[in-house]
Amino acid sequence: MNKKRLLIIDDDNRNIFALENTLRAKSFDCLSCLSAEEALKILNADAGIDAVLIDMMMPEMDGYEAIPLIKNIPSHSSTFIIAVTAQAMTGDKEKCLEAGADDYISKPVDVDKLLLVLSRI
Repeated sequence: MNKKRLLIIDDDNRNIFALENTLRAKSFDCLSCLSAEEALKILNADAGIDAVLIDMMMPEMDGYEAIPLIKNIPSHSSTFIIAVTAQAMTGDKEKCLEAGADDYISKPVDVDKLLLVLSRI
């Protein structure tokens, strides 16, 4: 079985570090970047990414704006996108799904829940 490739998009290096180390230990291949703009460049150049974990609250371009742009990339129109956010208020999950995310997980990330979500890719 091939390793699943994930792109982690978060403007905080500490979050990227924690997610990458956790997911690599679970046999995922991880790429990361600090902005949605950088992520769009990566995704336009790399059709081999199986899923995207995107922080919804980032400066300049947030996840709500970025997700539809990711889905508009022909090679990523069906790429699994997981919204990762500290926003855990009523309606936030629905807002993420309306933006085009396939699933949602709140921070701090529960690794077991994340692995369950990733089992769908």
